[in-house]
Amino acid sequence: MTRPLIVLRPEPGNAATTAAARDMGLETVPCPLFEIGPVEWQAPAPQGFSGLLAGSANVFRLGGPALASLRELPVHAVGAATAQAAQTAVFTVTFTGIGGLQPLVEGLAPGRYLRLAGAEHVPLLPPPGVEIETRVVYAAHALPLSPKAAMALEDGAVALFHSGEAARHFAAECERLELPRSAIALACLAPRIADLAGAGWRTVRIADERTDPALLALARAMCQTVWPMGHK
Repeated sequence: MTRPLIVLRPEPGNAATTAAARDMGLETVPCPLFEIGPVEWQAPAPQGFSGLLAGSANVFRLGGPALASLRELPVHAVGAATAQAAQTAVFTVTFTGIGGLQPLVEGLAPGRYLRLAGAEHVPLLPPPGVEIETRVVYAAHALPLSPKAAMALEDGAVALFHSGEAARHFAAECERLELPRSAIALACLAPRIADLAGAGWRTVRIADERTDPALLALARAMCQTVWPMGHK
């Protein structure tokens, strides 16, 4: 017996993750918890910056015309998907991280960097000699859990998380809908996500690597093994 997987990340990532999960044979319920949209912003003059810091592909998908003036700056991308989005937007990527933006920042050469981010973003602690200026270029708007997802969760399911904001909103939605936390297992991309989800869930597990394949591998194992046969 396997349990359904609830995919909560926003589009366009939701469709890609849902397709990959279904290719793995998982029963999957797509339910984006956020809708991502652009915000008005002004790009600073690129002179004086050593590079761009990008923690999401949404920076390049939603940054709009103001991005054009920054193309001379090399991009330090949080991961492969962000790097690909930067290259598609005709930026040069000089470094691609694998473990979050903070470890990437810790390895930066001294200089002044421009961080392009969403309205909700994780604070960074730059090392000595590194200065970071932030511009917000997109924002996430919360959505309710769909009836189909709520029904699956009430019967017992695995919820898949790519961000702490999704985990926090998901917990609030479960409380609003009076869904039993003891019936829901969480598969999380990073420890911070698990922390923001709170306590009381059936189980909370964290992927071995901060990649979609590692998270999906974890989710598949959880869908197959978290619940003994015949138990809710």
